[in-house]
Amino acid sequence: MSDTETITENGKTHEIGALPKSAFATMTGLDIFERMMAGDLPAPPIMIHSNIRMKEFEEGRAVFTGLPAKEFLNPLGTVHGGWISTLIDTALSCAVHTTLKPGEFYTTTSLNVNMVRPLHPGSGEVVCVGRIVHRGSRLATSEGDLRNAEGKLIAHGTVSCMILKPS
Repeated sequence: MSDTETITENGKTHEIGALPKSAFATMTGLDIFERMMAGDLPAPPIMIHSNIRMKEFEEGRAVFTGLPAKEFLNPLGTVHGGWISTLIDTALSCAVHTTLKPGEFYTTTSLNVNMVRPLHPGSGEVVCVGRIVHRGSRLATSEGDLRNAEGKLIAHGTVSCMILKPS
């Protein structure tokens, strides 16, 4: 029996876990996501319990989907803002990740989320698109929005990320 967790979707099995440090040293951020999508690198563990999935990537852009479920309800019966914020942070930060050069990594320094309408469990898949606004040598910012299955805006936000190089 293996200690490795996996998830199978669309007929493809993906290992779940942290990326090997060697990936950051030798691959661009976009290469990392392409290899994750192909199943050659592990997918982030947060995907398992959060119902958040990788959808598509290009340099400066990341798309994730989410499936709001009753497990994410707040006391009022709508999807908790923390789940919405997690999905937005994921897509917007990964948009920054797609711009990394080999040897670079990043960390989120600020997250701002504006929720404009409630999200209900069972309302279907939502889509979050993150786009780079600015990419400097030490700081990157991105923006994006979360929309329901009908294309209605649920929330929008911004992320700032510090770009780091190993010392």
